[in-house]
Amino acid sequence: MDTAVARSRLEALLEDLDRSIAILRGESPERDNSAADAGAGLTAVERVEAALHALERHRAGVLAALERIGAGTYGRCVACGEPVPDGRLEARPDAARCVTCQARYDRRR
Repeated sequence: MDTAVARSRLEALLEDLDRSIAILRGESPERDNSAADAGAGLTAVERVEAALHALERHRAGVLAALERIGAGTYGRCVACGEPVPDGRLEARPDAARCVTCQARYDRRR
């Protein structure tokens, strides 16, 4: 994948993630102290926190991909050094690993 195209896609993705994070940080579900709503309020807070955590992890991956572009290593698997297939980078421009190494990484987690 052309690194200029990748950089453009990653920067747009970063803007979208930043916007989503800002929106979620602005949402602070209020906790209702009544017994009937106690569980529902906690669930809403936990959902927002989980979504924020996922978005922040994705943002970190995008920033790491931009760093790899700057370092000249974008498109190379961070685990084995082999090329990451263009189709994988098209689908997920922040991909850091080839399919095989990503599967191994996911199994360990």
